[in-house]
Amino acid sequence: MKPNDAAIRKRSQIAKASRTMFIWIAVASALIGVALVVSIFLTQKLFYNEKVLGEKQNTVSVVNHNNQVVGDLENQVRVLDTNSALASVKANSSDQAIQVILDALPSDANSNALGSSLQNKLLVGIPGLSVESLQIDPVVGVETLTGDNTSTSTTTQETDDQITFQFVVRGDQSALRKVLENLEKSIRTIVVTSVRIETSSTGTQMTVQGKAFYEPTKTIELEKKVVKP
Repeated sequence: MKPNDAAIRKRSQIAKASRTMFIWIAVASALIGVALVVSIFLTQKLFYNEKVLGEKQNTVSVVNHNNQVVGDLENQVRVLDTNSALASVKANSSDQAIQVILDALPSDANSNALGSSLQNKLLVGIPGLSVESLQIDPVVGVETLTGDNTSTSTTTQETDDQITFQFVVRGDQSALRKVLENLEKSIRTIVVTSVRIETSSTGTQMTVQGKAFYEPTKTIELEKKVVKP
């Protein structure tokens, strides 16, 4: 065998061995890369599943707590329904006593109802009293005036949940005192912010400014929460 042939054969074997080694290294690197990616994915999936399970556990805890306090809530309602103070101011004898609380804090900003209550209940039946004027302000952002000057509710926005009013009455000292007593005894929560009394040759006039309150209806519903990875 010629020396040149032996050298060529050795170089060929070395090149073949190098190619084989390169292929094995490439395959091993690919396998390691795939294994690393799969490991990262499985780890992220594990943490995500733990996060989802944690949120589910929180939901279960809230539901269980709510179920446990239902009995206490029912007992408290029964106690309120036997409250003599509430029963004494019921609008209708057939109403439950707890209805007084709902009447005291309506669920919508109905300024017309407040005006009707002032005009037809709190400011009537007082001897020697005359109502000079009565103004109820629609709740800004919640109520709007229609063509006949009545208010209608619109979409609820962020407000102070209160309706302001002002009225002017005329009468003697006893009649004016009775007006303030009626406001104090009203089922509906009314806060008098200003009282101005003026005396003239025609009698005594009292200007009262105040505000009543309402509590928008609360909606309780089961919502879906998206848990992000």
